[in-house]
Amino acid sequence: MRCLVLSDIHANFPAFEAVLEDAKKRDLQYDVVWCLGDLVGYGAFPNECIELLQTQPHLCLAGNHDWAVLDKLDISTFHDAAAYVVKWTREHLKPENFAYLNARKEECLIENEDVHLVHASPRAPIWEYISDLYVAEENFGKFSTSLSMHGHTHIPVIFIEDSKQKNVRFKIPEFGVPFMLKAGTRYMINPGGVGQPRDGDPRAAYGLLDTTQRIWTPYRAEYNIKQAQEAMREVGFPRRLVDRLEFGR
Repeated sequence: MRCLVLSDIHANFPAFEAVLEDAKKRDLQYDVVWCLGDLVGYGAFPNECIELLQTQPHLCLAGNHDWAVLDKLDISTFHDAAAYVVKWTREHLKPENFAYLNARKEECLIENEDVHLVHASPRAPIWEYISDLYVAEENFGKFSTSLSMHGHTHIPVIFIEDSKQKNVRFKIPEFGVPFMLKAGTRYMINPGGVGQPRDGDPRAAYGLLDTTQRIWTPYRAEYNIKQAQEAMREVGFPRRLVDRLEFGR
């Protein structure tokens, strides 16, 4: 199966559209879209992103911003700018799209493909950041498949565990370069963020997982950043959220 893997779309419709168009131009011929959560938050197009995803064959998980909009998460843990957008999204989300978000699961085990999916981490599916080797090492013990995929940090990375020695290392992926998932080795892969990258590259990040060939290929897509920013300005979003899109931070 060929899976287009996305995370952290964050209501950035221009970025999401660009990813789907980029995948089409590359003729990736995917069978399904796996969205690892945070469809909403930060951006000004929550309804459009939810509705676009539903035009695709897909599986979508819940993220922390999705939960915050649903009032399943206390937004006192969010910084002021993020909390502002959560409140705005609650007011502007269509009832049917609210219901869609509310039906999302925290994690998913796809046994026939030997893959585990989650937004944040296997240990804490909604909130924990896997941002260093220590946290990654602890999380390898929290899933049983050879591969787990997560988002949340908005930073593309591959964590690798040697099954014999149990040592954990990481690799920053090369975009457009296929990465073979070897037998006897376990992985945790983050595709990066579609709607708000944080690795210094403002292009939308995504990837293709071929579960038959056991190959992960990461990609980046250029998108109309100014269009996303203008929509955010029009509805009065905090400037820090608007500005950061062009820097990928």
